[in-house]
Amino acid sequence: MRQATDELRVETRGPGLREITRPVAGFVEGAGVRDGLLTLFCRHTSASLTVQENADPDVQRDLEDFFRRLVSRDPALYRHGAEGPDDMPAHIRSALTQTQLSIPVADGRMRLGTWQGIYLFEHRDRPHARRIALHLIGA
Repeated sequence: MRQATDELRVETRGPGLREITRPVAGFVEGAGVRDGLLTLFCRHTSASLTVQENADPDVQRDLEDFFRRLVSRDPALYRHGAEGPDDMPAHIRSALTQTQLSIPVADGRMRLGTWQGIYLFEHRDRPHARRIALHLIGA
């Protein structure tokens, strides 16, 4: 049994989805694990992870628009506001999505579908440096 760990740093420009498939694939290819399970964990409470279509950028725009409509930014609705009016809505969006992903690895490659990509979903208004823990275990 082999294990490999690393941390991916992702610079965001504000709200939206940032594809991270290539650097994650590079980690998997360099880890020397042929068959196993990759775990990604977002180390933040106001950003999340998702697997989504990576062929049509309208998918990412539609997702961002949907979450903007779904989670109100009205500060009168929330007690928590110490970090600005976008903070509590970002926490709610993170709670509704995922902070951890598990992806199977076979023949040294992630087993994503044809149109699937891995995304960091930034929920805050301003740019952030986000950290994602990577852990691959297998043979």
